[in-house]
Amino acid sequence: MGRNLQTGGWLRPVDLAREHGLSTQAVRNYEEAGILPPADRTAHGYRRYTASHAAALRAFLALVPGHGHGTAAAVMRAVNEGAAREAYRLIDESHAQLLEDRRTLHAVEKALRDLEPLGDTPETPGSGAAGRAGSGSGGTFIGPLARRLGIRPATLRTWERAGLVRPRRDPVTGYRVYDEADVRDVRLAHQLRRGGYPLERIALLLDQVRSAGGLEPLGAALADWHARLSARGRAMLAGAAALDAYLHTRA
Repeated sequence: MGRNLQTGGWLRPVDLAREHGLSTQAVRNYEEAGILPPADRTAHGYRRYTASHAAALRAFLALVPGHGHGTAAAVMRAVNEGAAREAYRLIDESHAQLLEDRRTLHAVEKALRDLEPLGDTPETPGSGAAGRAGSGSGGTFIGPLARRLGIRPATLRTWERAGLVRPRRDPVTGYRVYDEADVRDVRLAHQLRRGGYPLERIALLLDQVRSAGGLEPLGAALADWHARLSARGRAMLAGAAALDAYLHTRA
C-alpha cells in the first residue's frame, strides 16, 4: 500500500480503511481499543498513521479468524504495550484449545464407533447398581447420568426441553429414567456440544438418527467439524505470519 503524497508520506485513517473495506471510524475505534498503537497527530489534531500501523491492522484482522475477536484484540494490546510474552501466552492458549478440540472430535468419533446400534435395550431388571430405576425396569436416573458425564442435572433437563433426549418417567417415583438408547443420545449430545454445535442442530441430528435407524447422519456433521478445525488451524498460521510481520516493524 503506497503512502498518500498529500499527507507528506503519512497514512490517513481512510488509507488504512480502504485496504480492508472498513470505515474510518472502525480504524479509529481499533486505535482507541489499543489494537493499533497510538498515532501521532498533526497541529490540527488529525491522525498520522505509518506503515507500522498498517501492519498492525493487517495482523489483527488476520488473527481474528483463528483466535476470535477477543483474543486477537488482547494479543495486539499486549504487543503494543510491550508485553510480548503475554501475547505469546494468549496465542499458545488458542493453540492448546485447538488441540483440545481435535481431541474432543476424536473422542466423538470413538464414541460413535463404540455405540451400540439404535434400539431400546435397557439393562436387565434388578442387575443395576444404586441409581438405576426401580419398579422392575432398567435404566438410570438423571443424577447418576449427569455425574457420569460431568455435567449438571439442569443441563440434561435443558436438553430434554430442546428435544435432544426423551426419557420416560418411572411409574412409581415419577423420576426421569434414561434407558440405553437415551444414554447414547445424551452422550452424543454431550460430545457435539463440546464441539460447538447449537442445541437446535443437535436435536435435528438426533431426530435423523432415530428416524433413519442409524448413525449415518452424523457423518456429514463430523466431516464439517473436521473442516472447521482445519480452517481454524490454517487461519492461525496466517495470523502468525501477519503478526510476525508487524513485530518486525517494531524491532
